[in-house]
Amino acid sequence: MCGIAGIVGFEADMREEMKICENMQKTLLRRGPDQRGIVLTENVALIHTRLAVIDVVNGRQPMKFIMGEQTYIIVYNGELYNTAEIRHELEEDFEFETASDTEVVLKSFVKWGTECVKKLNGIFAFAVWEEHNRRLFVARDRIGVKPFFYWKGREKFIFASEIGTLLEHPDVPRVMDENSVAELLLIAPGRTPGSAVLKDIFEIKPGWCGFYSEDGLKLWEYWRLEAYELNQSFDETCENVRELVTDSIRRQLVSDVPICTFLSGGLDSSLISSVASSELKKQGKFLNTFSIDYRDNDKYFQKSHFQPNSDPEFIRCMEEYLGSEHHWVVVDTPELVDALTDAVDARGLPGMADVDASLLIFCREIKKFGTVALSGECADELFGGYPWYRDEDIRMTDGFPWAQSTDYRSRFICDEYRNRINAKDYVYSAYRKTADYAMKLQSDNPVDYRMREMTQLNFHWFMQTLLDRKDRMSMYSGLEVRVPFCDYRIAEYLYNVKWEYKDYEGREKGLLREAMKEWLPEKVLHRKKSPYPKTHNPNFLEAVSKRLNEILNDSESRLTELVKREELEQLLTHKDKVQWYGQLMNLPQTIAFFIQLDYWLRKFNVQFK
Repeated sequence: MCGIAGIVGFEADMREEMKICENMQKTLLRRGPDQRGIVLTENVALIHTRLAVIDVVNGRQPMKFIMGEQTYIIVYNGELYNTAEIRHELEEDFEFETASDTEVVLKSFVKWGTECVKKLNGIFAFAVWEEHNRRLFVARDRIGVKPFFYWKGREKFIFASEIGTLLEHPDVPRVMDENSVAELLLIAPGRTPGSAVLKDIFEIKPGWCGFYSEDGLKLWEYWRLEAYELNQSFDETCENVRELVTDSIRRQLVSDVPICTFLSGGLDSSLISSVASSELKKQGKFLNTFSIDYRDNDKYFQKSHFQPNSDPEFIRCMEEYLGSEHHWVVVDTPELVDALTDAVDARGLPGMADVDASLLIFCREIKKFGTVALSGECADELFGGYPWYRDEDIRMTDGFPWAQSTDYRSRFICDEYRNRINAKDYVYSAYRKTADYAMKLQSDNPVDYRMREMTQLNFHWFMQTLLDRKDRMSMYSGLEVRVPFCDYRIAEYLYNVKWEYKDYEGREKGLLREAMKEWLPEKVLHRKKSPYPKTHNPNFLEAVSKRLNEILNDSESRLTELVKREELEQLLTHKDKVQWYGQLMNLPQTIAFFIQLDYWLRKFNVQFK
């Protein structure tokens, strides 16, 4: 994994922009601490920082390939999981100088042009400059695991892995308009697909690619979830799921550096850990597993509908089952509160408060042991694990199931912007656009019809929020986290599996449990879904309340230029019980979000329009 950035211009000489490129590169050093490189030509500047995982010695970037009169230069962030197959196919036309997947991606583009992205199975964001054609090809993986932000002016196209990198270029404005305010206060921590919140800064959508040239920027969609008739028995479906999941995990274990797994004791991370452990034992190795917990959580934990039990007993069960070398990361409140601002630095935006901050701390500790980890994100979105898939009332509600708080959120918007934003229309139109985009079949029954919409909503919104979090919090410490359930083959297949199968025996992710039952002990196999662990210690609420109160009394704070002071003061009375963002963000997280928003406004000196 790496950090990438670049500038394309046809009016000025890019060879004169070295200082700007170096400043942009510095913001990406956490993503790629091992190597760095900059290539400047008349029309393009390409910037790279590398986290070396495959072919550590020879995989340096930017990577150049010359064929006759044609010159190609790539900057690439990602991992390709079918490298061997594509390389074998390309060897008919090319000799290879490295063992890196970067060279495979570059020569795939040389051979197949824009069609190359359809051959790649992996997580990636990359750009290839064609010197002979004076144009830049850009692409992002199908699922959206790796980021690709950009800004386009009249004379330049600037791109980067992170928003903060773009803002290092003096041409890129730091401006918010009413849409930015709506994104932050009505949608966040989610983002409208393609939006980067700040005015005129965008993100290439998952499954999109295109060219930037003197004719401008032209992007198109090369992949989406498609509906088709799938006439298979339940047993056949289980067999396919088993093959897809195990194959994806095995492919993602390829690494020239040590590899480990996240382990929460839940179904998804336990499955990944089980398959990974089995594969490593064949090589005479033992798996390192990592779990997070919070100081005194055992004392303050209370059962709820969303979180019926805590993780430790299930983690210990898996530790014994796997025989893994297990590591605990225990986080205390002061460390968690301090990390709220680090999480903004990492994400480039206010985010999921302590849910972000705790993952950042967790990844920082894992990095001390290794460079690559596997995590269980996205199984819930594809296999129907969330409560809103299974609760019929929530499922049929016409709106985002995890965000039913638009009226409450809109109260916080200051009058100037509230008068310019129709809150309900903004949120509902975003929801409706995605639901209508979902491909359906005339043969779908009402439940499967709605489930296609629910999958698309989760795929484009909730899942992207979690993938943002995973990428930024891990890469902040130079840790590569792979996500086996994000294999596009799994997504394509599961989109067409009927809900009756996914809900096997009336259990969340019943199909996945049945298909993979040989890989887990009974206790973990049948554990009810539990969300990412949060602190239950009341001193976290006390600490963030104190911090927000200090902000309100700070004359240099700009928070109340955007957010109503009286609503923030009401929030600090602790009487509000409205969920800000599903079960992940309640009262403490809402307060912490405004702490992050204040810091973000100051850090980037954002201007209001």
